[in-house]
Amino acid sequence: MNRGPSPSAAGFLETVVVWHLAVFMVGAAWAFGGNADWVRTPISVWGSMGLVLTVLAASLPGRGGVARGALHWMWPILLLNGLVLASCMTPGFKIVAAGSSPLMVPLAQPWWRPSAAHADLAIRALWLFDGIYFSCLNVALTVTRRRVLRFLLMVAVVNATALSIFGTVQKLVGSTGIYFNSVRTPQPLFFASFVYDNHWGAFAVLSIGACVGLGIRYARGTERQGFFHGPAAAIMVATLLVGLSVPFSGSRACTLLVLAIGAAAVAKGVPALSRALHMSGVTPLASFLGMAAAAVVAGAAVWLVAGDVIHSRAERTKEQLAAMWANGGIGSRGELYRDTWRMARDRPAFGWGMGSYPSVFRIYNTQISRIDRIPVVYHDAHSDWLQSAAELGLAGTLLLGLCAALPLVSVRSRRLSAIPFFLLAGCALVALYAWIEFPFGNVSVVLLWWFCFFVAIQYLRLSAGPAAPDES
Repeated sequence: MNRGPSPSAAGFLETVVVWHLAVFMVGAAWAFGGNADWVRTPISVWGSMGLVLTVLAASLPGRGGVARGALHWMWPILLLNGLVLASCMTPGFKIVAAGSSPLMVPLAQPWWRPSAAHADLAIRALWLFDGIYFSCLNVALTVTRRRVLRFLLMVAVVNATALSIFGTVQKLVGSTGIYFNSVRTPQPLFFASFVYDNHWGAFAVLSIGACVGLGIRYARGTERQGFFHGPAAAIMVATLLVGLSVPFSGSRACTLLVLAIGAAAVAKGVPALSRALHMSGVTPLASFLGMAAAAVVAGAAVWLVAGDVIHSRAERTKEQLAAMWANGGIGSRGELYRDTWRMARDRPAFGWGMGSYPSVFRIYNTQISRIDRIPVVYHDAHSDWLQSAAELGLAGTLLLGLCAALPLVSVRSRRLSAIPFFLLAGCALVALYAWIEFPFGNVSVVLLWWFCFFVAIQYLRLSAGPAAPDES
């Protein structure tokens, strides 16, 4: 007879997974979003604890169907690991002495043989990604209560709110470096602890998805007691603060993504909010006037705090569009994409190796600075999907896609309540954004993306059925 796991053992493992992931998210975000060189190793070490927890969860005897089903999702990530490790066995370059600066000369390889430009970089990149992925996968392997998932989401919301307040204050006092000038950044468009404004923007989009989902859920959950007796009002304030920080940071594209989530939030949230306010004794007319006044106040607050930034970025956008129109293209970004695609086409099956882009792209880079005639240096392709094709090839990129596709397929018949809907909406928007930028070049964005994704999946899996109520 198959005996189930001890309730105490399963409960203890769930608790450890929850706190491990909570510390992971908060720590990585405040440590420069995980993008300072010196924090990568500590983050990878902490993520390795997630791998240990995955092994423990998988080996716990008598796990229920929910956990066993999640184990079937692991084969793409295991194949990806095999692909990267196999590539490390075949060097893609040889070093040729050329005075004081050695040259990297690519080695011809058959299309069917994976290779890596830098085996050590590939191993480190894989180590970091595995730690993130398996730490988030543990949510599906161990968490059996939706209120625990909501607790994790609340941690993410509080963390994002604290970061947005910190970043806003930092900007308002005129700081020219992170942590109030304590750390200099390579460019001025930083926000909070994030080195790059577009990375903060993607992080905020995912966080706003969590805010809106929780806000609607708790608004509906407090209808019997009244709107002001639950956390929904506080979550609405948090949503406003995080949303305000995106245009203030200077991230133009992510501001549009926030507006898209905002439109969906209005469509799905106003009815729930109206009912909750009615249960608090507010008349329908007063509810309408109150929500309209709140929208006006929110818009005024955005313009008061971020108006100058919005205006300057709008003018910059006009200049860029005018230049594109005059030149008949999208400028240097178009050249970067074309050069990256040439790099990907030369190794279409398995790519040049994980983490190889900065070094290999120098061979394909055709852009020269007009000022000093020095080649323009790119560390990222400004398109995560193109960069994935260049580093991992079509095979590796497909496996990455399957890491998300298999869990999605498993819940395709479930009804999307507010929390999973907005979590997955945030994930989808950031994944689309990754075609024209590199949000996944930031460790915290990658971590929060997989966190939101697996929380949404597990929330759906723990639903009683397709018609499970939001209040559960």
